[in-house]
Parts: sequence; structure tokens; C-alpha cells
Amino acid sequence: MSSPITPVAITGLGVASPVGVGRYTYHSAQLAARSGIDTIRSYDPGTDQVHIAGEVTVPPELDADRRERLRTDRCTRLAAVAAHLAVEDAGLDPHGGVDPRRTGVVMGSGIGGAGSWEAGFLDFQRGGPPAIRTRTVPMGMVNGAAAWIAIHYGLTGPCTTVCTACAAGSDALVAAHHMIAAGEADIVLAGGAEAPVVRGVVAAFTRLTALSGRNDEPQRASRPFAKDRDGFVIAEGAAVLVLEAPAHAAARGAAELARLVGYGRSCDAHHVTMPHPGGVGARVAIEAALRSAGAAPSDVRFVNAHGTGTVQNDAAEARALHAAFGAGGVPPVTATKSITGHALGAAGALEAVATVQALTAGLVPPAANQDEPDTELGLDVVADEPRPVASGLALSNSFAFGGHNVVLAFEGGPAR
Repeated sequence: MSSPITPVAITGLGVASPVGVGRYTYHSAQLAARSGIDTIRSYDPGTDQVHIAGEVTVPPELDADRRERLRTDRCTRLAAVAAHLAVEDAGLDPHGGVDPRRTGVVMGSGIGGAGSWEAGFLDFQRGGPPAIRTRTVPMGMVNGAAAWIAIHYGLTGPCTTVCTACAAGSDALVAAHHMIAAGEADIVLAGGAEAPVVRGVVAAFTRLTALSGRNDEPQRASRPFAKDRDGFVIAEGAAVLVLEAPAHAAARGAAELARLVGYGRSCDAHHVTMPHPGGVGARVAIEAALRSAGAAPSDVRFVNAHGTGTVQNDAAEARALHAAFGAGGVPPVTATKSITGHALGAAGALEAVATVQALTAGLVPPAANQDEPDTELGLDVVADEPRPVASGLALSNSFAFGGHNVVLAFEGGPAR
């Protein structure tokens, strides 16, 4: 990609995160660097090595009823909450105010209905094939969230799911842009959803030595770019953004929160779980995002980093940033995962929302737990207090298992 892409408007935001449900609660937690990580509630970790995670508390008025809970996985239910809030925030009436044939859905997820698959396997162990619930497959399938949103709102435009691990939420926004730019849709509900706080999943990531072991101080466990970082904190969550052709948004009088003006994608082609140590693929994605936005490195006001808090990933990302920004230096960096934990396939969407909110508020939220920054990384990590930022361009990075790299470029400024 060598020329600027056609910008797409962001007209609605919906969030279900460990630090709060709803865009305003989510934003206030970011500005206060208030962590949502705590001891796991959804199951008893017993003698397991990891006891902490980021879990979402859904308000009763937004939660599914008993019948819906029996029919859907938690991943889909979190997506449903985020979609409802995004549709409401954008002022859409999907049941009468939009053309369903011109409205699409794209959701990203890394593992989909993990809880439903685990329950199915346990049922099978206990009672063989007859014990497996009839809805195990539709509850567990990765495209369950996208399908639910389309069915619930009667949206018959393009509907798809992206499954590029921890880059899936960002990749979903790229796919949504493609739909609008290609003329397939005027509006797309796009984002990511994940519900991986399942005992088997947490145990599997523990075996990879990817998770922080700070069970005694959960809110201080996720510390991207800190010298004593020791792994990421697994989390659940969902975020949905309403992407819209600018002319369509203007015609219906919708307010633009920001615009998606560029993106870059690449693959490390290096290792299935480890990033390229030099950040080579990540650098390619950053530079491609700038080219597609028609921007220079000096135009970037801040970066919402992938920032997982693992030793290798943070170091590789820092090297990629230095290589991409060159002599002019890396702009200020923040890391949303320091308060939410790592929501895998939902992370990119949650961080896209945070990036849009920072541009709209004119404030970069601080990364939490920066008591002892890793000075060898050479990054200006925003800490302690929000930092004022001028209108302009911001990047949101997502780098995933499999070597998938996605960088989104957003443009906007303080709301008037």
C-alpha cells in the first residue's frame, strides 16, 4: 500500500471491559489508571499457578436473561453488550433507521467460545457423547459473536469474523474499512470479543510461561515496559466501533468522533509464539500505516502500544518503534493493557476505542505500574497523569501469536 486510503468515520463506541462497561466509565478508568485486574471470580483457581485475571462485571440491565445465557457463550454475550452500546452511542435504529442490506458486521476473536468447548469436553468425559449439550457447537464457534449481532439486528450486509489471535480486534476494523471502501456497506459494526478466563485456557497460557505470577498484587501485575515486568494478565472483554462512510454519517447528522485514516499489516514469519526479536515485522506494519495515512512519523502525536508486559514482546515493540520513527524519536507511548489486562482477540478493539477517546479528549491516558521504567527500551511512556495531546494522528498497535501485526492510524481532535 503506497497511497493514502479513503478515511472512514467512527461514529459510535461500545465497551465491556474489566475496568467498566460503557465508553464513559472505560474512559474515566483510563485517565485515572484504575486497574480492573483482580483474583479470578468465574472459577476457583485452587492450587493453580495463576489466580488473577481481568473480568467484566456486566450491569444487570445489560445482562442476558437466563434463556439467552443457556443459548450463548460468554464471548457472544460480551459482544452483545458492546454492540448494543455502540449502536446506541451512534444514534442508530437498526430496526428501522438503517438499510440492513448496507450494514455489515465484522468481529475479531482469538478463541471464541472457549468456556463452551471446555464444558463440552468435561461433559463428554463424565458421560460420553449423550452428555454433550446440543448447542455446544453454535455456542463455541468463533463466528458466534458476529452471527449473533447480525441476527439480533437483522443486518443482511456482509458479515464475517477475523481470527488473527491478539491482532483480531484491529484486523476487524481493517476488514470493516475494506467493506466501506469497496462499496459493500455504508455502516459496519466492527470490533472484537473474547472470554478466555476459563481454567483450561489460563492453564495453557501458564504452561507457555506467558502470564504474570503476581497473584498477591493483582492490580499491579500488568506492567508493560516496566523493568520488572513478568508477563501479561489474561482478560476478557469486548468492544464494538461503528464505522461509517463519512458522506453517509453527514447525511444522517451523525457526529464523527475520529476517523480511521490508515492501517498497516504484516507477518513476522518467524515463530508461532515469539515476536521477531528485532521487531522487523512490527516495523513494517507501522511504516505501512503511516504510508496509507499519507503521514510522516513526525505527524504522530502518540502511540497506544501493544504493550503486553512480557519481556520479549515489549522489547521487540520498542525496537520496532525506534526503527520506524528514526532520528525524530518515538512519540509518547501509553499501554491500555496495564489496566485491562490482555483480552487477546478483543484487545485491539478495546485499544482502538481508547485511542479514539484520547484524541477526542485531547489527553493521553497514563500507563499504570510505571514505578520503575525499563530505561533500556528508550521510550517516553506516559505515567502518573494524563498528558495533553494536540489534534492529529495516533497509532494503535496489535501484534499477535503467529506473527500477525496490525497497526491502525486514527485522526481526530478534542470534541467541540
